[in-house]
Amino acid sequence: MQEISFRNDILPLKDKLFRLALRITLDRAEAEDVVQDTMIKVWTKREEWSQFDSIEAYCLVVAKNLAIDRSQKKEAQNVPITYEMEEASDHISPYDQLEQEEKMKTIARLVDELPEKQRLIMQLRDVEGESYKRIATVLNLTEEQVKVNLFRARQKVKQRFLEIEEYGL
Repeated sequence: MQEISFRNDILPLKDKLFRLALRITLDRAEAEDVVQDTMIKVWTKREEWSQFDSIEAYCLVVAKNLAIDRSQKKEAQNVPITYEMEEASDHISPYDQLEQEEKMKTIARLVDELPEKQRLIMQLRDVEGESYKRIATVLNLTEEQVKVNLFRARQKVKQRFLEIEEYGL
């Protein structure tokens, strides 16, 4: 088992923890507090680090639980999370760029409307790039449940997006 360093192994996870917390709490300040509380909680458990299979998975679980606790206490309302657009090439017209931005906002809104479990799984898999096994560990699910929920979430977003595109709703 390798030596785990707070500076080299845990501190670099803060952005990933923030994105996860933000997806759950839908509030930047709350997400920052969750990350800080996660770091404190992980630090206080430093004697037990060698017992964990994955310190990253442990950090994600702690952040998820803290974020859910804060979210439930505050009864957070859905606030749209903006996604960073890929850099547009020079030949895209302003109209096309605006249309693309509107589509991304629509997709972000549709993702925010998903049930919490599906939203978290989409965040971890499609945005963070986590493996099914890691997501299953973090959310205390089986890999099959993760795959089914991810499939359903993607299908729901796709179906609603196509309805909106076709009917302009």
